[in-house]
Amino acid sequence: MKHVALYLRVSGQTQTIENQKLRLVDYAENKKYTYDIYEEIESTRKTRPVKQALLAKLRKNQYDAVIVNKLDRWARSSTELILDTKELLDKGVGFISINDNLDFSSASGKLHFQILCAFAEFERELIRQRTIEGLSRSRAQGKIPGRPKGSKDSKKRKKSGYIIREAKKRQEKDSKNGIHKSIDVYLN
Repeated sequence: MKHVALYLRVSGQTQTIENQKLRLVDYAENKKYTYDIYEEIESTRKTRPVKQALLAKLRKNQYDAVIVNKLDRWARSSTELILDTKELLDKGVGFISINDNLDFSSASGKLHFQILCAFAEFERELIRQRTIEGLSRSRAQGKIPGRPKGSKDSKKRKKSGYIIREAKKRQEKDSKNGIHKSIDVYLN
């Protein structure tokens, strides 16, 4: 029997996860899966703590698959979707999107995933080309690309403690993922 994670997300407190929950629970029960529900009620672009906690468990293979209602409930960009999904598939964790009728662990799902990857790469290349063209046009007009100089640039930045702070951040991040190393490893 498969043990799966059901991930639900809404963007704001005025929205409800009930429709997603009904569909996901119904799907899991019809397939006779055991499941745990992960609800992300309010999230910003950079912070989705419930998703991060779930990813940590998926990386440890605590679930056979993650099931979402739609792909956009898992990721906010095609790049994020592809990176997360590829990592999970490489670990043998399935990824199922009910509304999109996709199971990335099946043969047709893997084909769909490869097509998604191709479109995302194409999109990144188009953005890169537009950026290069825009920078060239700006330079031709005599503009200097980049952030304009401001108050932060007039003073010398404080460097003391930077290396140790960054090492501690990396050590904490690894520790949350079950990797424990001495601080010395992060200072090199």
